[in-house]
Amino acid sequence: MSLKSERRGIHVDQSELLCKKGCGYYGNPAWQGFCSKCWREEYHKARQKQIQEDWELAERLQREEEEAYASSQSTQGAQSLTFSKFEEKKTNEKTRKVTTVKKFFTASSRTGAKKAEIQEAKAPSPSINRQASIETDRVSKEFIEFLKTYHKPGQDIYKQCKLFLDTMNHKRDLSIEEQSECAQDFYQNVAEKLQTRWKAPPEKVEKAMDQIEKYIMTRQYKYVFCPETTDDEKKDLAVQKRIRALHWVTPQMLCVPVNEEIPEVSDMVVKAITDIIEMDSKRVPRDKLACITKCSKHIFNAIKITKNEPASADDFLPTLIYIVLKGNPPRLQSNIQYITRFCNPSRLMTGEDGYYFTNLCCAVAFIEKLDAQSLNLSQEDFDRFMTGQTSPKKQESDSWSPDVCLGVKQMYKNLDLLSQLNERQDRIVSEAKKLEKDLIDWTDGVAKEVQDIVEKYPLEIKPKNQALAAIDSENVENDKLPPPLQPQVYAG
Repeated sequence: MSLKSERRGIHVDQSELLCKKGCGYYGNPAWQGFCSKCWREEYHKARQKQIQEDWELAERLQREEEEAYASSQSTQGAQSLTFSKFEEKKTNEKTRKVTTVKKFFTASSRTGAKKAEIQEAKAPSPSINRQASIETDRVSKEFIEFLKTYHKPGQDIYKQCKLFLDTMNHKRDLSIEEQSECAQDFYQNVAEKLQTRWKAPPEKVEKAMDQIEKYIMTRQYKYVFCPETTDDEKKDLAVQKRIRALHWVTPQMLCVPVNEEIPEVSDMVVKAITDIIEMDSKRVPRDKLACITKCSKHIFNAIKITKNEPASADDFLPTLIYIVLKGNPPRLQSNIQYITRFCNPSRLMTGEDGYYFTNLCCAVAFIEKLDAQSLNLSQEDFDRFMTGQTSPKKQESDSWSPDVCLGVKQMYKNLDLLSQLNERQDRIVSEAKKLEKDLIDWTDGVAKEVQDIVEKYPLEIKPKNQALAAIDSENVENDKLPPPLQPQVYAG
């Protein structure tokens, strides 16, 4: 039989309109000749097949990657060090990639497997949980390359460092002092093994300890620098506030043998301030010490250029105090405490780094206890300077050198003008308060005098007098007054 379309004038075989699957329903060309029900079934089967193929592909890729990694490890042999950290990282990366692929191609019907994979993705290993920064990765690579030169001792050193880091990760609840003791004991044990067991010369021991400190403290920095369990941050704020209050201190008050009018000396002072500020950006205690050392050397050069002779220790400390006051380094106390707690003890006890660090600690202690006597000032002037009521007299404009910047001259003139205006305002306020007191005393005196007069001469109220008779009233009392005039009418 055939179905005829009257409107279009075409003949269509009825069998061509039925579903390809033979279910008896009409098919749709948009669904490749299937009805809606059969199309959903066919699509679901095709999707399941694709998901299964993708799953098998992911598992095959995982096996191939594991085999390739195992073969690469076997070919290296004794030529390279096997580091468990990178094995773990490689395994974790493979697991994460495979989990992501499986999770992406998991069928909607496999709800249980999908939930399990999502939970696995949410709970990765601790090494993946803590993303390593670029600097940390760079330091790790440098540490590995360095240990390759030590051959067998390098493997043992790396294992000990890895064990120490794992131990520190489980000792987060300890106080910062106890963590510091653990780090110092670790430094001492590794140094002794390098000297006794592996017979390393002092130079190699020092280099190895520097690299060990750099590797360990780069990873531990965010946990042990200015921890919340200490009052380091509170001390930082106190020192910073103290330095800001001492902004008025001049080089002459500290007897600083530095002439900043000399361009070279001024450049040295700027470099010294930059180095002491840059200390806060470093992670490794040795790098922080290096910033202090560079700052100190710039100070010695500035003194040498000013005096035309080598600087002495008596000249260095006051200049360092002046640099700290002028630079106001951020988190100064936290950096000092961090270096003291976790730096290699051999560096702090010997060498120029230890000497300059000791001077910095002395400079901070001097600033915290600085008083009027330290600056050869009277207590009254010191208090006025600290409260900002006035500032030390600046250099007169007549004595400025021709090379001095005009902006600096104008700035000092403005500061002097502001100081004079401040003194005038203080005098006006004082006189106003005195005038107010005089007015109050005068008012009280007048009130007292009035009260005394009232008490001495009391007011007596007499009775009211009788009303006087009107002139034109009747002469009742016969007071011999003429009778009142009567109006007269004239006839006209």
